[in-house]
Amino acid sequence: MNIPASVAWSLTAVFALLAVPSVYRLVRLAGPGMDPDIRQMDVAELLMVVAMVAMVSPLGGPIPAAGWQAIFALMAGWFFVAALRGRRCCAMHHLISAVVMLYMITAMPQNGMSHGPWLNMVEMPGRLAWPALAVAGVAYFAFDVARSGFNAVRMVRGAPVREALTARPIYRAAMGAGMAYLLVAAL
Repeated sequence: MNIPASVAWSLTAVFALLAVPSVYRLVRLAGPGMDPDIRQMDVAELLMVVAMVAMVSPLGGPIPAAGWQAIFALMAGWFFVAALRGRRCCAMHHLISAVVMLYMITAMPQNGMSHGPWLNMVEMPGRLAWPALAVAGVAYFAFDVARSGFNAVRMVRGAPVREALTARPIYRAAMGAGMAYLLVAAL
């Protein structure tokens, strides 16, 4: 998958900007009365954004791919247990997102470790393994982008700008579109 440098830097900037709402909500809503489910979602979203920046940045990432695999395996397990306990409907979305991120990292072609231990899809030599899983991920994220986009439009009508910019459905739609794009580009 050879993404042009201009597209890679653009995606890096967009994904980095997607960290702002999660950081804002984590800082603004910090305190003893905060719902732990919301904090868990924001931390998960922040980890996914940082991983996406590492994947698309032409510079690569400072954390080896094995480190990200461990992070996303733990995140998937955490949200799997949360889903079993019936905590929130968003637990399933975060579980699927963590599994897809784990898939993207694991299914990268190795070719003698030409990318080294670093997580970088921009200069990935070849295509992702098990393309049927990538197609399933694209289908899920396409559906979720449409649903989140509809919810975002409904939510931000008449809302103050600050609240509109940190609305979770806007973030979710943008992140889902980015995930779908990377999956399609890696097929």
